[in-house]
Amino acid sequence: MIKVLYVEDEANLAKIVAEMLVNRKYDVRLVQRGDQAIPAFNTFNPDICILDVMLPFVDGYEIGKQIRTLNPKIPIIYVTAKSQTEDALMGFSAGGNDYIRKPFSVEELIVRMNNLLTLTQSMPTVSENTTDAYNPLAIGQYHFYPGRQELIFGEKTKRLSHRETELLSALATQKQETVLRKQILDKIWGNDSFFNSRNLDVYITKLRDYLKEDEKIQIITLKGVGYRLVD
Repeated sequence: MIKVLYVEDEANLAKIVAEMLVNRKYDVRLVQRGDQAIPAFNTFNPDICILDVMLPFVDGYEIGKQIRTLNPKIPIIYVTAKSQTEDALMGFSAGGNDYIRKPFSVEELIVRMNNLLTLTQSMPTVSENTTDAYNPLAIGQYHFYPGRQELIFGEKTKRLSHRETELLSALATQKQETVLRKQILDKIWGNDSFFNSRNLDVYITKLRDYLKEDEKIQIITLKGVGYRLVD
């Protein structure tokens, strides 16, 4: 049985969604306060997390960041009443795999959940891309530790988000080779929709900025095809 951690402070919505998930044979742990989410995560050990953004005491973004440090692979879906693109981008930066806006249908939520669970189960983790999570990948003069989500240049250490780590890992493990744009979007974002495609552009820009200390490193865009990391 799939275990779902559901964090939502709107009592009526929380009850309806939780009951409908239980009726569809999911094991649901419902939490209605942000400060109770991590203790519930640790004791319940869920397969997927559904996090409302606006919560009392601790917001969903902060919860997502903490969950990512505990389990880099677990799928996280953010639920938000906000409609701004910036809010969705913030959710992805905070470790989210997907987001859904209120009001939403439970059927749509279940489709998104199952899609992420299927992708996660078939996708190698960052530690599977290397012989040891604590052995670095060399990128020019940088040392990249996927398992620790760290990028090190000299004395400087940059802490990466989960999605930044997954993207850089995909490029770094295939250095000098073309990594298809669709492959990246399907693997890391779940689909190649226009919104996710724009999101990928933002993340590529971030990685270029993180790697700018070594002028030999380039992330080359092959328009309409993909990217190639060279050093």
